Amino acid sequence: MAATLVPLAAPASPDAGRFGQTPWVNTRHFLPIAAAFWTVFGLVTGIQVWISMLDHGHSVPWLLVYYLFVWLAWLGPTYVIAWLVRQFPPGARRRGMVAAHIAAAIAIAVVHVLYEVGLMLWMRPYDRRTATFSEVDFLEILFTRVPLEWILYCLTLGCVLAFEYYERYHERALRAAQLERSVVDAKLHALELQLQPHFLFNTLNAVAGLVRSQRNEQAVTMIAGLADLLRYSLDQAGRQRVPLAEEIEMLKRYLEIEMARFSDRVTYRVSVIGAAGKGMVPNLILQPLVENAVRHGIANVAAGGSIELEAEHVDERLQIRLRNTGTLAVDPVEGIGLRNTRERLRNLYGEAATFTLSAGEGTVLATLDLPWETAA
Repeated sequence: MAATLVPLAAPASPDAGRFGQTPWVNTRHFLPIAAAFWTVFGLVTGIQVWISMLDHGHSVPWLLVYYLFVWLAWLGPTYVIAWLVRQFPPGARRRGMVAAHIAAAIAIAVVHVLYEVGLMLWMRPYDRRTATFSEVDFLEILFTRVPLEWILYCLTLGCVLAFEYYERYHERALRAAQLERSVVDAKLHALELQLQPHFLFNTLNAVAGLVRSQRNEQAVTMIAGLADLLRYSLDQAGRQRVPLAEEIEMLKRYLEIEMARFSDRVTYRVSVIGAAGKGMVPNLILQPLVENAVRHGIANVAAGGSIELEAEHVDERLQIRLRNTGTLAVDPVEGIGLRNTRERLRNLYGEAATFTLSAGEGTVLATLDLPWETAA
């Protein structure tokens, strides 16, 4: 033969897909990547041989086509190696695993060398310098080339195994993330279900109080508002985040209920600055804060009081400030509403969100600072 082919580098790994699943290989990714590698490998090998024979005057295109055919033939063995990895997955103690790979390496090496020699005799890429059939010593060629083919087999096997381990690790990480997300969703849903009976119980008690005092018109208004709130709660079931504008509309219905309950003792003002209404907030996050403000603040003040809500978008953050008339207890014991608020924020945002309560001169300020998000 006019030239001896030497692998220039380890073969790039074909994307063998997730061998532990059915189908055993993702051919949409596997075949194009493997074909691309062997194409590049063939071109590089052909260019190297051409450079080493510049003074021979060979046809460069014909030489490159020959080496492309030689190394693209390794696409089949690469596929076979991936199949063997599927049959004998890493870590599996099966009899015959090593024997199967040894047999495959020998068979692939012999077949590929014979194919290469046959292709050379047919295409004659080295022009008149190409060896004829009578000049070819098949035993010598096998003796010198088969070890190189075995090395190539081992390198390909190593790459396939590396990608197999990567795919398995990636799959486990994905499943772990999905499981963690499911657990968080379940906890948030449980917190939401815990909040709804609490709110319903308090509102029904208020309705009962209005009925006993024969304030029937206010009781009817409160029942209508309660129906709207329950409908909103059912419509939003399963949604952990909603636009602030929707949450504020629900909050206004709740404040109307409280105004019917306390008559002229409660006033409120809502200010949404700029695009803050488009920011996403946890579903039903404001109602327990306002309920807490009315129950522990305004209800304890004979002259009543006011509630002011302000929201604005500042530096990729959504800041919501709720100020109400009243005082903050020296050693406050948080009720279910505030505890759920903190727990929901922690599960949804981790350390990225903050919730604080502070006291001023005759007022209490609740502040929510959330990452800025908008609806997809």
